[in-house]
Amino acid sequence: MRFKEKDKIILIGDSITDAGRRRDPDQIGEGYFQLLRDYYVTTYPKMKLNFINKGTDGNRVCDLQDRWTEDIIDQQPDWISISIGINDVWRRLDNPDIEQIYPEDFLSIYTELLIRVKEETNAQIILMEPTIIEENIESKGNQLLVPYVNIVQDLAKQFDTVLVPTHQVFRKFLEVNPGYSVTTDGVHMTSTGNMLLMKTWIKAINS
Repeated sequence: MRFKEKDKIILIGDSITDAGRRRDPDQIGEGYFQLLRDYYVTTYPKMKLNFINKGTDGNRVCDLQDRWTEDIIDQQPDWISISIGINDVWRRLDNPDIEQIYPEDFLSIYTELLIRVKEETNAQIILMEPTIIEENIESKGNQLLVPYVNIVQDLAKQFDTVLVPTHQVFRKFLEVNPGYSVTTDGVHMTSTGNMLLMKTWIKAINS
């Protein structure tokens, strides 16, 4: 158990983390964050862990950059879990006319965010690989994701963080269960997808 009593644990990211939390009076949502929070609250009730959901629909790494001071630095968490990268790729497919975040931009901005965490907080860091874009593991989206996943893996080594291998786990799951729906639309999680995210996160933390 890596967490300490009353630790503040912020999970930040896009709609996969958000999962409706901004429509929820308790700011929890209905995704993997809810499963994680409920697991730890019910399994370790005496620890009084404080899980905070800072996911926001549609976010790319540049959007995290815009709200990093308010949502992370000012909060001074004990742990920060980051899940980003899907929209950085998906916008290249569904909205190619906007300014894009290519791998070199992703690396530069992500590195800046992690440096700020190291220099301006005492938080320990958890990096989650981007999941998938479509259940077809050979889809164009999944091919475009590869360098972004590699960047997250490299940053985890560089900054000595916990790495949650979500992309790898989702690919392996789909290889064994071809055609199984872990997303509702190629990106957003089904209940199965959220459970797979939650289990992968906990396993990474416990390893």
